[in-house]
Amino acid sequence: MQSVLKEKLWAYIVHHNPDLMFRLQEDYSVTRYLEEKVAGILPMAAELLSENRPIYIIEELCLNAMTEDLRPSRYLYIRSVLEEEFSPDYERLKESGTLTYELCNLIEACKGIFEELGFSSENEEDRYLRYAVIRQVHEYLN
Repeated sequence: MQSVLKEKLWAYIVHHNPDLMFRLQEDYSVTRYLEEKVAGILPMAAELLSENRPIYIIEELCLNAMTEDLRPSRYLYIRSVLEEEFSPDYERLKESGTLTYELCNLIEACKGIFEELGFSSENEEDRYLRYAVIRQVHEYLN
């Protein structure tokens, strides 16, 4: 089960938090990160197994617990802003193959906004947050 959980966690990171993926790869700490996350969830998995829960349910609950601190995804948030508000730029970056790279740069450019406004599931729909991110994306692109 440990290897399956590592694979699922890594797939989640690749799709929802590529900025983290790049940092982990840069620091050569992918394996350590995945092992620590999975080790932290093993007691929960053991308890669920003892309750005779289906494996797929256990895997899903464990993945949710391991990714709790990775949600909401700044990457997906900025990607949706870029796609909706700057669609020509979004398409240009996508076609050139630099979309993920530039989105990771935008995450860093918007880091102060996310921290100042406390980006979370509760304020993900906040229009002031969105306007601030739009302004920062506009500055980044121009």
